Amino acid sequence: MRNVKLSNMEIKKTKNIKTKNLDKEKPDFNQSLVNNIRTYFGLNIYETKVWLALLSKGLATIGEMHDLSNVPRSRIYDVLESLEKEGFVVSKLGKPMKYMAVKPERVIERLKVKAKREADEKSQILSRVKDTQEYKQLLLLHKHGIQPIQVENIATSMTGRPNIYSQLREMFSQAQKEVVLVTNVNALRKKIRYIKPIIPKLKKQGVKVLIAANGEPNKADSVKLSELLNVKVRKIDLDARFCIVDNKEVLLITNPHGEGEDKAIHLKSDFFATAMNGLFKNSLK
Repeated sequence: MRNVKLSNMEIKKTKNIKTKNLDKEKPDFNQSLVNNIRTYFGLNIYETKVWLALLSKGLATIGEMHDLSNVPRSRIYDVLESLEKEGFVVSKLGKPMKYMAVKPERVIERLKVKAKREADEKSQILSRVKDTQEYKQLLLLHKHGIQPIQVENIATSMTGRPNIYSQLREMFSQAQKEVVLVTNVNALRKKIRYIKPIIPKLKKQGVKVLIAANGEPNKADSVKLSELLNVKVRKIDLDARFCIVDNKEVLLITNPHGEGEDKAIHLKSDFFATAMNGLFKNSLK
């Protein structure tokens, strides 16, 4: 067979064609997608890129994953080991070794099971803490540290709905005479699952529960919420969100219209709580 020599121009054209074909095979992952997937699934940046590359390719070798993801070849091995351990990829036996991405649906279901299991384990650990000597020491430290402070002068701020609802639930649970909750219809719907289980206990103990909603709740809203809580939800023309317990402590939402993240102030003050309670009851009239 006669050898055919290619000119420099022809060699250059051949290389350009190969490069263009390779670029066509490379998936185009924008940074927003990479960042969001990384956050949703708890992956690092290399793990995210390799998983996305595998999802787009289906089945790939180490070299192919390096080319598709732009992850350094020296890191591909430990990234794949981590992904395989967490159930994002599986390996296919044979030479060369190839890897395949697990379906996103299966990954999500597995992560949900894992998150629930870890939450249950953490809850059990925290429940057992109260039986330890360390917990008793924590109580002693808190008791000695709080003694020099006048409780009525304590005002604390908190940010985030979970923290605020946790404080609200604690205030409800410790009430001895009266609980007043003023909010709006939308916020009340979100609070239901936190306060609903406590209300029957309060009624059994003879604690008076007053709940009022602003924001023009219609009759159907009031009736439905009243039935859910087993407490009459009153309409009130007071543009505020707060809770008063036993005329001793107040939880006041400082951004009642929900601008940004929820913020609140918790204050223990007989004078302030009584004054706010009076304002509330005058508004009801």
